[in-house]
Amino acid sequence: MSIHTQSDVQSCQIGSNTRIWQYCVVLPGAIIGSNCNLCANVLVENNVIIGDGVTVKSGVQLWDGLAIEDDVFIGPNVTFSNDPFPRSRQRPREYSRTVVRKGASIGANATVLPGVTIGEHAMVAAGAVVTRNVPAYGIVVGNPARIIEKTAATEREDATAKMFAAYGLTANGDDPLSKALHGLIDNASSQELQLAKILEALKVAGIACETVVELDKFNPEKLNKLVE
Repeated sequence: MSIHTQSDVQSCQIGSNTRIWQYCVVLPGAIIGSNCNLCANVLVENNVIIGDGVTVKSGVQLWDGLAIEDDVFIGPNVTFSNDPFPRSRQRPREYSRTVVRKGASIGANATVLPGVTIGEHAMVAAGAVVTRNVPAYGIVVGNPARIIEKTAATEREDATAKMFAAYGLTANGDDPLSKALHGLIDNASSQELQLAKILEALKVAGIACETVVELDKFNPEKLNKLVE
């Protein structure tokens, strides 16, 4: 970790190999991952989470409520905001949550309004004004920002959504069969946990269970993903 002597870094939650350059201000509640690069004149407030491998160029302020995932690029003078109706000396009870997903890039002088999510590997053009969510892999330009290109991955997502819609279902697994399968997996996971507790209790009591057969560990998370 390298912190310039002319920066004001108050947080202790900073990962290894992260570089923070001169005139940066990092407040005590901020969380910054590993292998990040914060260029000169960057402000990071308290309720901000920055993942690993993030680049933040000069002149950027990261306000409360902002979450930046791994490998994000934020260009010079990008502007974030966290209050849709700002008034002097009147703070909201809770700041809007803005999320920049993994691998996304935001060009110089772009503006991101409160509560927006920028999807994985999306590209926001320089000077764009982002007023609504940007889909994964989408490329947006202009004011307000609009999609000009969809990658093959985005087109596959759209095709999948249309396919499910034809059956009156959604792509997020809301159909009855999917729900039933998820329920069976969750129940099996619960039964496995109960069985483990029983075996442990028998072991503590000194009762041997020689007939127990070792099987591969049950992985409910993996099975649930397969169902999805």
